Amino acid sequence: MGEVTQINPCVLKPLVEAGYIPVIAPIGMGQNGITYNINADHVASKIAVALGADKLILLTDVPGVLTDPSDPSTLISSIKVSEIPDLIDMGIISGGMIPKVECCMHALEHGVARTHIVDGRVPHSILLEVLTDQGSGTMVVQG
Repeated sequence: MGEVTQINPCVLKPLVEAGYIPVIAPIGMGQNGITYNINADHVASKIAVALGADKLILLTDVPGVLTDPSDPSTLISSIKVSEIPDLIDMGIISGGMIPKVECCMHALEHGVARTHIVDGRVPHSILLEVLTDQGSGTMVVQG
């Protein structure tokens, strides 16, 4: 498994400015010429920072951060960065949700204004998150 060391936005910026939405495979190349699979959330976070994005939205197959993973009604709609260590210690944020939340923290710490973890199985979930007050997942914010 590889790790992102840098993002060169020179290829992406003109595409985004021209109205395209690039689809990016999370594959990187090491200095030795070998390709590496990289965690897609880490890549997305680094790209958001490199492009100076206003918002990072990570899609997943759960409703967001839940206080009880077996009960979707326990969705936490908003989490402050300062709350994350305690939520991890309590086991509320665990498993595969930890890297997602860490990617949100990284993006926020490097200039992205808002971050969201959204259930990609829900039709129009991104629109619900972006265009409604209630959202559709968990928003991670500064504070």
